Amino acid sequence: MNLRKTLDELKNEARAENPAAFDAAYDQAGRDIELGERVRELRLRAGLTQSELARRMGTTQPAIARLEAGGTSPSIQTLDSVAQAVGARLEILFVEPMATSDG
Repeated sequence: MNLRKTLDELKNEARAENPAAFDAAYDQAGRDIELGERVRELRLRAGLTQSELARRMGTTQPAIARLEAGGTSPSIQTLDSVAQAVGARLEILFVEPMATSDG
C-alpha cells in the first residue's frame, strides 16, 4: 500500500475541497511567476546580477531570487523599486475580460 500521494492527487483534493479558493490561489501563483519572469528579464537587460539589483533596491540577493522565482507576491512599492533600479517606469493597467461567445 502506497501512502504517498502524487502532486496531481493533492491538487485534485484541494480543488475538490474548495474550488473557488483553489482557483484564486492558482491564478495568483501564475501572476507571481509572470511578474518574477518579467523582473528577471528587466534585470538581465540592465546587465545586473541579482546582488547588484538587490543593492540598488536596498534588499538582499535571496529576496530578489524569491521574487524572480515567483515565490512572493510583490507589492506595488517593490515593483516600483525594481523599475527605478533598472531605469524603467512602472505602469499598471486593468484589462477588461474578454467577451465570451455564449451570451
